[in-house]
Amino acid sequence: MPMKVLFVSSEVFPLIKTGGLADVSGSLPTALQGLGVDIRILMPGYTAVINQLKDLQLIATVHQLPHIGTAELLLGTIEHTQVKVMVIKAKSLYEREGGPYADTNGQEWQDNPIRFGVLSKVAAILASDHSPISDWQPGIVHCNDWQTGLAPAYMKLVDQSKAKSIISLHNMAFQGSYPPHWVTTLGLPSAGFSIEGYEYHGQLSFLKAGIFYADAISTVSPRYAKEIQTAAFGFGLEGLLTKRGDEIKGILNGIETEEWNPETDQHLIKNYSSTKLAGKKQVKKALQEKLGLNIDANAPLLGVVSRLTYQKGLDMLLPHLQKLIDSGCQFALLGGGESALETAFQSLAAANPGRISVTIGYNEPLSHQIMAGCDMFIMPSRFEPCGLNQLYGLAYGTPPIVNATGGLADSVVDSNIAHIENKTANGFVMVEASAEGLMACIMRALDMFHHAKKTWRQIQKNGMSQNLSWDNSAKEYLALYQKLVS
Repeated sequence: MPMKVLFVSSEVFPLIKTGGLADVSGSLPTALQGLGVDIRILMPGYTAVINQLKDLQLIATVHQLPHIGTAELLLGTIEHTQVKVMVIKAKSLYEREGGPYADTNGQEWQDNPIRFGVLSKVAAILASDHSPISDWQPGIVHCNDWQTGLAPAYMKLVDQSKAKSIISLHNMAFQGSYPPHWVTTLGLPSAGFSIEGYEYHGQLSFLKAGIFYADAISTVSPRYAKEIQTAAFGFGLEGLLTKRGDEIKGILNGIETEEWNPETDQHLIKNYSSTKLAGKKQVKKALQEKLGLNIDANAPLLGVVSRLTYQKGLDMLLPHLQKLIDSGCQFALLGGGESALETAFQSLAAANPGRISVTIGYNEPLSHQIMAGCDMFIMPSRFEPCGLNQLYGLAYGTPPIVNATGGLADSVVDSNIAHIENKTANGFVMVEASAEGLMACIMRALDMFHHAKKTWRQIQKNGMSQNLSWDNSAKEYLALYQKLVS
């Protein structure tokens, strides 16, 4: 009999996305299903989600939910997949203008504790003896990030579920901490509001609840599993994480290889592969034309697709970008975030027409074209639990330039002499997270790009020939599930 897994997430690609969590939640269930797991996703019924799912039907009504009392449970399928999604239809909570976490002005929804408390509570109910679904009950509840963190607490303290819970930590920086009155509103026992529970500096912490009560913890890369047990990366929860250190499993994310594959990518003017790299030059030319950059095959084109935040480290690029442009480089950026960073990059673009292109916002086709058309991809994150863009860079023969942290350190092998000789080199790793460290790393890459063409092609091919799919990661998750239930 196949293992039944309830995969709980606040966002799932292609239904709704704000970041990497959605990519994982869209890809991992598909890969696990391919391994014979009977998996269903549970997520909020945002308007966009309800509009996109096919064959949506009512399968149950869930009772005794905090604040709202009842909600309908709908079942549908993600188009072009066999993955089933259970949607919590609660109009007052989820069907509104704006994103999953914030309104159209970027202000966090004031009722997020209820919105994601209900998501967690429904997960716990579905894994209990009083589930309204009689023909499908999970043995594993797989929670993701703070939005689902209360599920393991409800399962242990309220709903007495026999199922095992696991929480995957995608980014410790977001913890879902709220004033203590929410404990009562959400129907949590007051006894759990302590150091040995979900209390964190006088607040109710969704993430701490998940870490404390889950039967297993995973992170999205092996390096991040160790990093979060330190003060630099644990965001105040490193003590609890160290206590549970032996139970934390780091599994590197994969990428959706049907979506991200230079041989089949429909967003590219010309497809290419590791054995037919010539097509990449045509993609570069088309990208230069599209972005109003000078058509120059020999100008190294540096690319960035990123949120513009302190975490992503792109402020470290600003002091030296003009110098790189003056030396003959071009630069293409797609992203958005902190207004000071947006303005700084836009000012440089205005001062360097034909050499710098800055696109504020998000554009899926352009993200593919930058990834394929650029010569190198810059990703100097100060911390990066896993990161997907460096994996896309590897797949597209666009060597990543990264900081030695989290999943970046786990996936990018520096192009030093030893790694070039044993053919494992696939990118460039900074020695330190600073403007000078980034510049030195870029200069090293540029030197190789200009003066060692054969080595550069080998670095491209090394990255492109790796198996970056979800296959290996899904097998590790399945092994973790099997260990839990046995």
